[in-house]
Amino acid sequence: MKAWTRLLRWESFLLVILIATLIMGAQVSPYFATSSNISIALAGMAPTAIVALPMTLIIITGEIDISVGSMVGLCASIMAICLEQHLPIETAMLVGVAVGALAGLFNGLIIVGFGLPSLVVTIGTLALYRGIAQILLKERGVSDFPDWYQELGFGTVPGTPVPWSVLVFLVLFAGFALYLHRTYGGRAIYAIGNNKVAVEYSGINVRQKMLVIFILSGIICSVAAIIFTAYLASARSDTAIGLELPVITAVVLGGVNIFGGSGSLFGVLVALLVLAFVKNILGLIGMTPEQQDIVTGAVLVGTLVVFGGIRNLNDLRVFMRSRHL
Repeated sequence: MKAWTRLLRWESFLLVILIATLIMGAQVSPYFATSSNISIALAGMAPTAIVALPMTLIIITGEIDISVGSMVGLCASIMAICLEQHLPIETAMLVGVAVGALAGLFNGLIIVGFGLPSLVVTIGTLALYRGIAQILLKERGVSDFPDWYQELGFGTVPGTPVPWSVLVFLVLFAGFALYLHRTYGGRAIYAIGNNKVAVEYSGINVRQKMLVIFILSGIICSVAAIIFTAYLASARSDTAIGLELPVITAVVLGGVNIFGGSGSLFGVLVALLVLAFVKNILGLIGMTPEQQDIVTGAVLVGTLVVFGGIRNLNDLRVFMRSRHL
């Protein structure tokens, strides 16, 4: 690939945006460039970043999972119930992971087994899982977490400003990136997003692979629930409500085609950093969380418009070439 072509890649453009964001942040507040502030910004984005990993795989296959926030909330609520029953925190964490896997399995079985659109199914389970969490915990919160557990959320690796939650994300990111970009299974995921029928004829069990991806999404949501409850030092039924918005925004902004078939985890990583620092800057200048959600939604819509325009231009170019043949 020629050098000028690399410069035109979406990931390169995102890197420029990231650098511009860092420069702008330093200009907006003298506290932005401090190690403690950057650590806080990264720790706050960690749950979103963790959930964005399986979401990347799902969207590349041409599907989507709107229920991720509710799965995180359900897992957090289950762990809270376990603590109320005086079970060890380690047992609560294992139960939370099991519940996440079952929730992902339920999503996958309906989507794969009945051939229903993932968007419609996961909108339904978004309400289902959140409703179960609200029935279990009602309006109360549980905060009886041990100190070492809370360190997972906002504590840092000794001698460094790196949050433990970011370290967890980096380990997971390395595993996902290796699988998606360096294995036969990862190439199959791209192929499914491009043409599921052709992939089935090639001998790949598409249904099984999709089922595994949705189960994986549930498991990773349970990991995010652990990080989220540790970060907040509390578990409530409304934990991670609205999480799906920043997750999908990060994946799409990272260059993953919302229609499936293309994208990279490196682009998603850069997009996550951009969103983390933009959110931090907005907080430093006094914008409320609701106002920050407006900005996030605008970024998502704008990105979809850009990619939609690019897709239409490509279709037009192919059409014009066919007319000249």
